[in-house]
Amino acid sequence: MRAVLQRVSEARVEVAGEVVGAIGPGLLVLLGVGSEDGAADAAYLAEKTAVLRIFEDGAGKMNLSVADVGGAVLVVSQFTLYGDCRKGRRPSFTPAAPPRVAEELYREYLMRLRALGLEVATGVFQAEMRVHLVNDGPVTLLLDSHKGF
Repeated sequence: MRAVLQRVSEARVEVAGEVVGAIGPGLLVLLGVGSEDGAADAAYLAEKTAVLRIFEDGAGKMNLSVADVGGAVLVVSQFTLYGDCRKGRRPSFTPAAPPRVAEELYREYLMRLRALGLEVATGVFQAEMRVHLVNDGPVTLLLDSHKGF
């Protein structure tokens, strides 16, 4: 699984002009599921998301996690994180998991974040979405459950 984590002061996602998920300070997570992924990948990424120290402490050092600061997480599914652009001019999405598998692991990731005590908002799986955010810092990080980066 792959995730783009963005530290935000606020974020929201809209479907057909309606807000379906919104948070104040916390993390916006764009989440992609690969064809080789399983429940262990969801568990690893959820734990890493919850404990990654990317929020500033009183001394201005990135020393606190989203859980430490009482932040929320907005998770948006994004299969394009598995777009392979190495050949030609059109991305190949062959490495992405099929929708049924991807949705199951997306929901597993959400369940694990909630089990870790985090407030979680979401987009709508497979919907055409509009994501609005105020990136705080800016701080944007990439995570990969297979530790490819």
